[in-house]
Amino acid sequence: MAAIHSKNTKPELIVRKYLFAKGFRYRLNHNRLPGHPDIVMRKYRTCIFVNGCFWHGHEGCKAFRIPKTNTDFWENKIARNKQRDHQQRLQLAKMGWHCITIWECELKPRNRMQTLVALEYTLNHIFLSDHSKGYAPFQEYHEMAADQRQTDENVE
Repeated sequence: MAAIHSKNTKPELIVRKYLFAKGFRYRLNHNRLPGHPDIVMRKYRTCIFVNGCFWHGHEGCKAFRIPKTNTDFWENKIARNKQRDHQQRLQLAKMGWHCITIWECELKPRNRMQTLVALEYTLNHIFLSDHSKGYAPFQEYHEMAADQRQTDENVE
């Protein structure tokens, strides 16, 4: 398992190259966010997780099969991974972030373009819905600063 890397995997590179070619800009593995999302897009308040079907327990996928040896270990490990993923997504949602999960099997050559176009559509939809409501990511900070200026003027 030491030879399995968690960064710069082939499915992740496919998604990153597509997003960059379409003009989206992002950060990689942002360490201040829960779960260190694979791709973080601050402008869209969106985190993208590119998950391997086996390691994250993608139900109904051919790539997700419990090994026949040491099954208890693998069942527990994958269950812990799924529980941790769920908790991290809840934390991100509480912080106001949108979470998108792309599975490895969705990036196989026959489904790849459909998945990537759907991702692009989803990102544009998120951007438009957030900005049509007048949502500003740091709106609370600006309101606090304005309140502070008013109290400073009243004190003088």
